[in-house]
Amino acid sequence: MVNDFRDYARTPLPVLDSVDLNHLVSEVLALYEQSGARIQSQLAPQLPLVTADVNQIRQVIHNLLTNAQDALTGQAAPQIAISTERIRNYAWLRVTDNGGGFPEGIMGPELMMNFRSQAERFGAEFITEKVTKVDFSSRPFKVWIRDTEYSANSIIVATGAQSLMLDLPKETELIGHGVSTCATCDGFFFRGQEIVVVGGGDSAVEEATFLTKFASKVHLIVRRDALRASRIMQDRAIANEKIEIHWNSKVSELHGEQSLSGVTLTDTVTGATSPLAVTGLFIAIGHKPNTAIFQSVLNMEDSGYLMTRDGSTYTDIEGIFACGDVQDHTYRQAITAAGSGCMAALDCERWLEHQH
Repeated sequence: MVNDFRDYARTPLPVLDSVDLNHLVSEVLALYEQSGARIQSQLAPQLPLVTADVNQIRQVIHNLLTNAQDALTGQAAPQIAISTERIRNYAWLRVTDNGGGFPEGIMGPELMMNFRSQAERFGAEFITEKVTKVDFSSRPFKVWIRDTEYSANSIIVATGAQSLMLDLPKETELIGHGVSTCATCDGFFFRGQEIVVVGGGDSAVEEATFLTKFASKVHLIVRRDALRASRIMQDRAIANEKIEIHWNSKVSELHGEQSLSGVTLTDTVTGATSPLAVTGLFIAIGHKPNTAIFQSVLNMEDSGYLMTRDGSTYTDIEGIFACGDVQDHTYRQAITAAGSGCMAALDCERWLEHQH
């Protein structure tokens, strides 16, 4: 029975066949012709056959075209083009549109609100409150917000993880204005500038090394006289001419009002202080998953991250799923968390269907 349940939870295996991609594109385009959509096509001759599941590829093409149409809302002269191309022995499919996107860029919080508005369009209801208690001992599962009780047959836990901070004055105010906890998110904004990375583990050394692609100089602040990172990462950082390591040091003060203009370093041995003029501070001293409320309820690692079955979002309690940073201590990226959320939604939907 366990094996049957595991097999059901998996994505169905594709039924592979030799697919004529041009023919499949033409089939899908015929449907859009009936809808009045104007789509230009340019299909390359003598395209090699593709080994794939015809239904899955058809759905992919449909999704790409639908997304292109959605991106053109309000566009004065909407254009969608679909093309195929042979590159060596591979068949390439490309869908393009002239939707506006975000030509001026967009900050993370604003993008999140856009996602929220999109979800509300499809009927999602948001309750902006903090859960105070849970009971997963039997179904329906129960969740409380103070004295208000909610029940559900299935729950997806997506409480995330929070970066450990330095707990310094101005730290919160300067988040997004020079202070960051994500090098891959914000490194580009510090091109040609001097910045600081705080931490001595793998994450800190990896971020410091990554940031040398943009910054003119990276100051790595380490509390001790040695790094905790793996030897290969240590050697890489020490050999990098753009990284200066400050041993036995800590950041004790932040400077700047509207944006970060510098920090004060304190020697952890002598107590001596020294100013350091930088425009960026990246904190990489670890993360803490938001799982305190699930202690003794769900299986978790010693570090607090929820444990899920390999390749899925199933927790140790049937009907409870976990996704995103609350169960991922490796990648911790918005895009991987979003993908994990999609997995949880599919796992949850299939599990609920299986209950009937």
